[in-house]
Amino acid sequence: MATLIAYYSRKGENYWAGGIKTLEKGNTERVAEFVAEATNGDLFEIRTKKDYPESYMECIEEAKTELQADARPELETHPESLDAYDTIFLGYPNWWGTCPMCVFTFLENYDLTGKRIIPFCTNEGSGMDGSERHLKRICDGAIVEHGLSVTGSQATQSRAKVLAWAKSMA
Repeated sequence: MATLIAYYSRKGENYWAGGIKTLEKGNTERVAEFVAEATNGDLFEIRTKKDYPESYMECIEEAKTELQADARPELETHPESLDAYDTIFLGYPNWWGTCPMCVFTFLENYDLTGKRIIPFCTNEGSGMDGSERHLKRICDGAIVEHGLSVTGSQATQSRAKVLAWAKSMA
């Protein structure tokens, strides 16, 4: 069986070490690439049909509204099936203490029974927060492992840490 690295990442304006910084590549995408390097897994970027606002502050307000409404934003595309994968590394930024709602949209599209879900998230200090608990609820029948938290502003420098972790989890 194969490994999938599915992730949602935000480029552009991001919270970064106490301020706002514009990123050419999102922090979670960088970490996902390191996971793929360690596991030889297939990368899949979770993308919403509707873009979030360019402004970081407006984006997180929209994310908060989605969380409060338990919304499921529509995705641009998704794999037809996850049957070929027994292990799914799942990457996301920590938004309001959990995964962005589009990550739940992605997961709820599949029967995850028997699959191993290995989360990783980027954040500026909030860690995994409630996301692992929420994933266990959403991923009915799956084994949700304890995840890896990576400080977003350190994502580019996290290669060695991520490679070692991903190899130990694969």
